[in-house]
Amino acid sequence: MTTQRVTIEPSDAASSAAAMITWQATHRARVETALARFLTAPSSSAEAPRLWEAMRYATLSGGKRWRALLVYATAELCGADVAVADAPAAAVELLHAYSLVHDDLPCMDDDAVRRGQPACHIAFGEAMALLAGDALQAQAFEVLAQSRMPDPAAACALLAKAAGASGMVGGQARDLSGEATTMEALEAMHRKKTGALIEAAVMLGAACGASVGHATQTALTRYAAAIGLAFQVADDVLDVEGSTPDLGKTAGKDAAQNKATYVALLGLPSAKEKMRALCEEAQQALELFGTAAWPLKALAAQAVARSY
Repeated sequence: MTTQRVTIEPSDAASSAAAMITWQATHRARVETALARFLTAPSSSAEAPRLWEAMRYATLSGGKRWRALLVYATAELCGADVAVADAPAAAVELLHAYSLVHDDLPCMDDDAVRRGQPACHIAFGEAMALLAGDALQAQAFEVLAQSRMPDPAAACALLAKAAGASGMVGGQARDLSGEATTMEALEAMHRKKTGALIEAAVMLGAACGASVGHATQTALTRYAAAIGLAFQVADDVLDVEGSTPDLGKTAGKDAAQNKATYVALLGLPSAKEKMRALCEEAQQALELFGTAAWPLKALAAQAVARSY
């Protein structure tokens, strides 16, 4: 079987922006197609049509697809067939969508807006939103288990660790406890709540091909850890500087709820400097790969330069 590769490497700095636009459009289209397919209710069952509607609403109504792009970029860097990466790219987006649905619930962050439209529990009711989130999480693992990845069971274990008490859920529990009052505690919380799924996206991409060597594994782990934190610092900055229409969610909520953030602990200028330093750390981690890592480098830059 011929390996599909969609990487379009820019020949010089002047062409890199255009190349990245093309690369992202190509890969976003792939994951959107995959998500639509995985969120089509089985034809043999007419059960719970409202549930499937809520699942599609929460997942297919926009989003950066940044985590999916990380899967594709890493898979291509490691020489994998891009078609094999469709399932893990969709799986991380399904899991991310579940986390957003639950995060917006009144018992969590209580937000009425997500991706520029009413949050799932506003559109479908709290009970149905809760069920939609549960179903999206389960769907992510079903997609991975049935994937063409070399080791679907290992992929499921990797994503499960990122999703559970050692990852996202554990981070959310720390957030709710209000214990993250020091920089050390804040970083520990966000390495779980935000960083774990981002790191899983990178490592799932690497797992799409042949096993990678120790040096590659170390470099990618360092890259993923840095951008996971950088992404969260950028979120904290945007909560202060962004607007609700641009963000697609309520701006200023962190300060209104007196939540511990990088901006609250460091101040805005120092938070921005930390964000830039983390981005630089991520870029440096990829030096091992030379120009072949340009999509991952571009995605790191986007994590801190975004407006939403």
